[in-house]
Amino acid sequence: MAIKLRTKRFMAGSREVRRGGSCSLSLVRVCYQSSLQRHSYPSIPHVAKELHSTHAAVSLTVSLSTFASAIGALVWAAYSSFYGRRTTFLCGIPFLCVGSCGVATSTSLRSLLFWAFVQAFGCSGGSSLGAGVIGDIYKLEERGIGIGIFLGAMIFGFAVAPFVGGAAAQYWSWRNLHYSLAAWGLLEMLLIYLSFPETSHPGTLGINKLTRRRWFHITWVNPLSSLWLLRSPNLFAVMLASSLALISNYVLLVPLAYTIGVRYGIANEAIIGACFLPSGLGNFIGAPLAGRLSDVVIRKRQKERNGVWFPEDRLRATWIGGLFMVPLSIGVSGLLTTYVGGAIGLLLNLLCFYINGMGVVFVLNPIGSYNVDVVHSQSAEITAANVGVRSLILSVATALVIPSIEHIGVAWTNIIVAVLAVLGQGIIFLTIRYGERMRASVDVGFSTIENN
Repeated sequence: MAIKLRTKRFMAGSREVRRGGSCSLSLVRVCYQSSLQRHSYPSIPHVAKELHSTHAAVSLTVSLSTFASAIGALVWAAYSSFYGRRTTFLCGIPFLCVGSCGVATSTSLRSLLFWAFVQAFGCSGGSSLGAGVIGDIYKLEERGIGIGIFLGAMIFGFAVAPFVGGAAAQYWSWRNLHYSLAAWGLLEMLLIYLSFPETSHPGTLGINKLTRRRWFHITWVNPLSSLWLLRSPNLFAVMLASSLALISNYVLLVPLAYTIGVRYGIANEAIIGACFLPSGLGNFIGAPLAGRLSDVVIRKRQKERNGVWFPEDRLRATWIGGLFMVPLSIGVSGLLTTYVGGAIGLLLNLLCFYINGMGVVFVLNPIGSYNVDVVHSQSAEITAANVGVRSLILSVATALVIPSIEHIGVAWTNIIVAVLAVLGQGIIFLTIRYGERMRASVDVGFSTIENN
């Protein structure tokens, strides 16, 4: 991955950051860890049968893992501002490894839920720390494509994980898969230790500001401090809008074994896992396109204003995804699943998955770049706050999706989520129109064109 660096902003640290190729590989692979919780989706029926539990009870591992990701993102982001990105990455992986082994040895639902929480907590720093690294090394007008490449690489794991998990449950063992995740975590730790440099700007870390410190220095950092950034109306608004868009992706994919699997007679976990691939492919293709589009919008609007930077311009790139791709894809998928059977219904559903995957990143990418733009010095913290609160919202949504489908059906559940996505774009519209006033109402230390 070619990364254009601003040498003047790194001073003494510039030599390390130029090792962009190796550090990018490590970063992307760590981000894969945060996506691997999806490998369990196709194997939920198999796990439920082995643990003598119900499908709905085992699906709580998805909600609990999402909740753990919310907490972990806040914790790791807070400590990355004190100890640095590299150290925080290295500290999270042991939790992933221990949690994976715990899940593999679970003999009851209670132990499965506990270790799934530990596993998700350990790998949850990938998105917030990764966004922080992108903010460290990319300049303003190129940050959208940087976030796009980062999201595309991370989301590739979203696409592959369910297929791998389904194939493992069908032909190998879901327990052995978790053991392999633990082994992979150890390899990640070695790669990061050897090839990932610290990207935080010199003198910005909390530990650098201590006058006296021990060789092994542990300091309490409030993990909830990142949430205080969301008191800003515009930052809270875009977080809520991105959550409403992302819910559609979870509502389509989490119950896939009970919607697509049951409707079209698919019992093989590997084939169910393969049904996730179109969504991931849409994510993977759409992420860099959305990033490029948001960069183009920023440059074009800035040129029209004779060089005046208006951060909310980047949010205009969300329209195509949030107003059309996301609501139409999930609404049509619900109707297809309810009324169209056979191979035609299945193929059209897979097309909806692809469009939804692309639409979601056309919303998430510009919003992620916007967050880094407006609070550049706190990029990891604002990303963690977004991920944290968004994960809490998603944990509730995923817990409700199967009961909703059982009570009102797939079509009405999907239509409700489509309406929520459109409401999210309404929030984006208001943020674009009144963004300057919203930022002025509560100043959380917003960045300017000079320090961006």
